[in-house]
Amino acid sequence: MNAWQRRAALPVAALAALATLAACGSDDDSGSSGGASGEFEGRGPITYVQGKDTSGSVQEQIDRWNADHPDEKVTLVELPEDADSQRQQMIQNAETQSDAYTVISVDVVWTSEFAAHQWIDPLPAEEFQLDRMLEPVVETGMYQDQLYSVPKTSDGSLLYYRTDLLEAAGFEEPPTTWDEMRQMCDEVLQLPEAQGMSCYAGQFEKYEGLTVNFAEAVQSAGGQITDEAGEPTVDTPEAREGLDFLVDSFEDGTVPQDGITYKEEENRRAFQGGDLVFSRNWPYIHALLSADDGSSDVAGDFDVAPLPGLDGPGTSSLGGHNLALSSFAENKATAIDFMRFFANEDNARLNLDINSQAPAYASLYDDPELVDEFPYLPVLKDSISSAVPRPRVVEYGRTTAAIQDEIYAALSGEKSSEDALADLQSALQELSGA
Repeated sequence: MNAWQRRAALPVAALAALATLAACGSDDDSGSSGGASGEFEGRGPITYVQGKDTSGSVQEQIDRWNADHPDEKVTLVELPEDADSQRQQMIQNAETQSDAYTVISVDVVWTSEFAAHQWIDPLPAEEFQLDRMLEPVVETGMYQDQLYSVPKTSDGSLLYYRTDLLEAAGFEEPPTTWDEMRQMCDEVLQLPEAQGMSCYAGQFEKYEGLTVNFAEAVQSAGGQITDEAGEPTVDTPEAREGLDFLVDSFEDGTVPQDGITYKEEENRRAFQGGDLVFSRNWPYIHALLSADDGSSDVAGDFDVAPLPGLDGPGTSSLGGHNLALSSFAENKATAIDFMRFFANEDNARLNLDINSQAPAYASLYDDPELVDEFPYLPVLKDSISSAVPRPRVVEYGRTTAAIQDEIYAALSGEKSSEDALADLQSALQELSGA
């Protein structure tokens, strides 16, 4: 455990104690038992704001709440699918101090930025089941030792791989290092049934996914983008090895040339259509890949493993979405009760069942029935437990934009790895005031 983790563990332990002592009945599915903390006032209609509800499960959960709370109904406000647009619209709402947004779904890396600008309220930790959640997931809701957002879903990246092709090439286990993955591809791609396939892809388009994939490559080579104090440390030999893995993968054909246009869905479609041997993606695609309705060419022929790294298993970036309370909202007592309901364990199980969304609750990863239905859960739990957050900085929007600019330039051949990292270090130092 590093120094930052030791410091972060202290408030988490305190939060767990608060949750244990809480008089509020947090197991209550309706969220009506106990009521919200006294400092949060006002009851009545509220809004819940997130990206597009593509599954319909969010509205179903809101409908259950509304049926039990006819005077405190929740209206779903859907924003665009991409995270950058969601963040921008939430910031615009906050900067105008509008009460149009009540509870907002924030990417885990937005907590520090939104809290530092006082766009979201500190939350009463005792109202939520934090002691039953995975500790790294709880930490994503913290800013300056105070809870500002409540985990709703988590996320850890997985390596999807073709079990049938690895077996046909004589491999019994998935790779644990980048070199092993390339060596396996050299053998697999010689198979008649693998003609026309590519080895590997992640998310390399110029958007937040590129920041995630770059962070994972750096971490999996033993480096980091920022240190415990948030100061940039990206111009290092370790970071260079991570970036070189990505750059070299484009140059030697490990990643297909159109891989630089991949977001999550382009990647998913390529693997699902039988075009990739290995794929880095989130757990949500598992259900789509497993579909037996003829839509997936890899159903029954794939499995998941931890990401490979330089010298052994790699390290995931920590993903997920939390619930936060707009500082400018009305009816905040209702909002706290709704957040408690919306983030409870029953809804976490439902989100896993319908959307393959990673739960925050530790017990769900060890439930025999769920593991039987979702066999990737043990690997996902390990991925999340060892995951590293992206830079937890107040200027996250400008930080991720700088990362995307420089790393995309390296992947597209406009800059060398050395120049890209040097320029990125300078840009991040300017943002941090170092």
